[in-house]
Amino acid sequence: MDEQELTDEVVARLAGTPDPRVREVMTSLVAHLHAFARDVRLTDGEWLAGLRFLTETGQTCTDTRQEFILLSDTLGLSSLVDLVNHGASDAAATEPTILGPFYVPGSPSREFGASMVEYDDGGEPAVLRGRVLTIDGAPVGGALIDTWQNAASGFYAVQQPGVQPATNLRGRFLTRADGSYEIRTVRPTPYPIPADGPVGRLLEQTGRHPWRAAHVHAIVSAAGFATVTTHIFDRASDYLDSDTVFGVKESLIRDFTPGQDGVLVCEHDIVLERAVLERAD
Repeated sequence: MDEQELTDEVVARLAGTPDPRVREVMTSLVAHLHAFARDVRLTDGEWLAGLRFLTETGQTCTDTRQEFILLSDTLGLSSLVDLVNHGASDAAATEPTILGPFYVPGSPSREFGASMVEYDDGGEPAVLRGRVLTIDGAPVGGALIDTWQNAASGFYAVQQPGVQPATNLRGRFLTRADGSYEIRTVRPTPYPIPADGPVGRLLEQTGRHPWRAAHVHAIVSAAGFATVTTHIFDRASDYLDSDTVFGVKESLIRDFTPGQDGVLVCEHDIVLERAVLERAD
């Protein structure tokens, strides 16, 4: 049996997989993994090192840290899957980007214009405001904006239990009838992804930094519209051109400028596409 014959044998044994999608995915996965091993002439030591790396990646995961998501993010896989599944069909729609590893469901509901700041670590006060609109420019009232971000220290609340309140810089806001929203927060800062584990060592070995450009996360949803997971990036931030998880998109970069009261203001409209209804068989 030669190398290709082995691959063909493994693929042949998958032919009886009952679920056609599982069969398709596993067949392609085996074919590509075998092709990779042949292409780089993978050694015994490298194979074992890879298994140890994946084992340690799993062992590093906790309730508040998902090392496999970090690995996917830093390899650009998360952004690719996002493009494959959520790329907007209309250029006018707000572009999506990755969820990231620090999202926590169940953020508190907050009133229009309320503050998400529950812990003062010297962050620069800022206001996010804008409208949620349709492709045609009509307002989307009652849209839900689930938003979260890091503190000035660079850490998300979920990373600092006992230091930051669990709901610091997290909140769910509803748009008014005219589609408007307003969120009081602090200016986001660049921060490094957790680099003390296997993913951090991989970045170091490949000559890359662990830093993310400054941003605010948002998941925006409304009845009858496709949900979008997106970011708002600070135009003044470092790392916009080298974000370690490949999440920056030009259309999501915005200015934070002083308002009349001196507080920074970031204006950002969010445009939703109509949901595509799947026909029942």
